[in-house]
Amino acid sequence: MVYLLYGTKEFGIEEEIKTLSKNIDEMNISKYDLNNDMLSLALEDAKTMSLFGDKKIVIIYNANMFTGITSKDSEKIEDYLNHINKNTILIFVVHNDKLDSRKKITKLIKEKGKIKEFNDELDSTNLVRRLFKDYNIEYSTIKLLIDRVGNNPLILQNEINKIKIYKENDKTITDEDILNLTVKLIEIDIFKLIDYIIKKDKEKALELYYEMLKMNEEPIKIVVILANQFRIMYQSKELLKKGYSEKDIASILKIHPYRVKLAIQNSRNYTSETLLKHLNNLADIDIGIKTGTLNKDLALELFILK
Repeated sequence: MVYLLYGTKEFGIEEEIKTLSKNIDEMNISKYDLNNDMLSLALEDAKTMSLFGDKKIVIIYNANMFTGITSKDSEKIEDYLNHINKNTILIFVVHNDKLDSRKKITKLIKEKGKIKEFNDELDSTNLVRRLFKDYNIEYSTIKLLIDRVGNNPLILQNEINKIKIYKENDKTITDEDILNLTVKLIEIDIFKLIDYIIKKDKEKALELYYEMLKMNEEPIKIVVILANQFRIMYQSKELLKKGYSEKDIASILKIHPYRVKLAIQNSRNYTSETLLKHLNNLADIDIGIKTGTLNKDLALELFILK
């Protein structure tokens, strides 16, 4: 069987791969990344019989020949799809929000195999409930967890696994567990701080800034993270205008697609000019602090009060 899994929801794709790999020994699972590996090697693997059992799985990541990208590998894909090894489950993975449905190989894999899309928004609350299966957890506690660590499915899964190990003999998850066992990500508050700064809500911006300082965050670190987020928001917004997909933008900026998605979502209400102005101001503050011409404890506070 041949599968093509595509979309920006990396967590959903990995969950599907786990499902397809169920009852398959790890010795029979091979993984290839076309950013580093040759397609011909992966397909040759898919064609051969397993030495350790009846069924084997071959996973090919970054199979971007199914998108609008020009590739010389299409004929190799066509050849395999016309001579599928029934003892192999071949999985192509494309971390892009869409495929090129006009391509012959895309039409062929739709005919010969299965295509599954993973672009739909994932309900974080339902995900947490599912990951905490067999545990008791209130809605307010779920919300506290999401507020602290964000709604990135992979981060949520890692944090929940940590909590479950600690609470193995106690199936009730409390607010105290969340506060004691998880680390609040400063990036979650950074977007709120950006919003307050741009909307000139000085009172809320200062309140949040002081809260960060109480959590022992260094002013220079906050300046750097703020500047980095403004930069990503500005660049993502500009590249999106030029027709690039989220996946393309992530590749160009060399950051995770989820960060690009967040940046685009959070930049929609702001103009590029506003984002660039604040980015330049933060760059000046960074230089001022590092050269000693600005007081690190007052520089960002003055920037907020402008």
